[in-house]
Amino acid sequence: MPSQPFHDALTRVIEEVVAPGATEVDAAGAFPRKQIDALAQAGLLALTVPAEFGGGGGGLRDAAEVIRELGAVCGSTAMVVTMHYSATAALTAAGDKETLSAIAAGHHLSTLAFSETGSRSHFWAPLGTAVPDGDDGDDMVRLDASKSWVTSAGQADSYVWSSLPLSADGPMTLWLVPSRAAGLAVSGAFDGLGLRGNASAPMTADGVRVPRAAMLGADGGGLDLAMAAVLPVFLICSAAMSAGLMRRVAEETAGHLQRTQLRHLGQSLAQQVQPRAQLARLRIEADRTWALIAETLAAVEAGRADAQLLVLEVKAAAGEAAADAADLALRACGGAAFRKESVVERLFRDSRAARVMAPTTDALLDFIGRALCGLPLLGDAA
Repeated sequence: MPSQPFHDALTRVIEEVVAPGATEVDAAGAFPRKQIDALAQAGLLALTVPAEFGGGGGGLRDAAEVIRELGAVCGSTAMVVTMHYSATAALTAAGDKETLSAIAAGHHLSTLAFSETGSRSHFWAPLGTAVPDGDDGDDMVRLDASKSWVTSAGQADSYVWSSLPLSADGPMTLWLVPSRAAGLAVSGAFDGLGLRGNASAPMTADGVRVPRAAMLGADGGGLDLAMAAVLPVFLICSAAMSAGLMRRVAEETAGHLQRTQLRHLGQSLAQQVQPRAQLARLRIEADRTWALIAETLAAVEAGRADAQLLVLEVKAAAGEAAADAADLALRACGGAAFRKESVVERLFRDSRAARVMAPTTDALLDFIGRALCGLPLLGDAA
């Protein structure tokens, strides 16, 4: 567990609330409301809110360590908190004092609403519109959009929402949309392979009216804000979730090898060379993944020239490593790991999610290749 001041609170919430409910969250595909409320009450949702607004004043390293611990126990809870920390980064960069204060008070969950039905995982290319709406000085904006995947859909108190610009040049503008806004609706249910409780569902905005003051940052400047403030948090925390999952996979595999007996040989699986070698590979990959995350965090904190490249690498590397590690655990544990009651079976399903969450592994590999070739991350590479 991390050694920061939030250590005791995090340990307590995980042991008393998150861990006992993880199996049911997965089996029922239920949003982990009790878990999220406990984290909020313990101040962990406010961990990265600046101290001047009543938050914990923690940094990206603190967030990553919280997500790693949650990822080892309940992937759905870890995903919800990852998206909340990502949204909090946008709110902090935009200086939204009111919402940040609400998060600090322990009764506000936020999330991102970027990916759209028409542009899918290309979150940088919104199709949803923002147009002036009102007469006689009514300073309101109308939002219309069809979002394809929104974590905590229908559960969050606010959404960091992307749209085409209101009037400025640029690819994207960001807004803070309250969950109570008329015309905002969850337009489907989530019944996924893994991360089954993260409520990642489609949402629509049909004439949602927000004040112009709900704009986060500059009109047309949403992509710059997303890339500078939001993306590092999302990518590093996503990687940390994979790292926690890998550590748990290794622990569960070690326990299985120690408990399981080959009675005809009078030995445990732990006394067999091949299963031990598979376990060793699992642990090596888990440690290697966390080392890459730690190096990425060090680069970001120091403002090093290689920080952007490492941020782009870390989710792709960790997500692929987690999927491979879960495959290996299934082979090492054999048929026992295929059963629904097996923690390894749940972790196997959860491990697949990182590959398809925007930006996907394929998109990140393209970004990395562009960066290495001196090309812009977005736009025509020809």
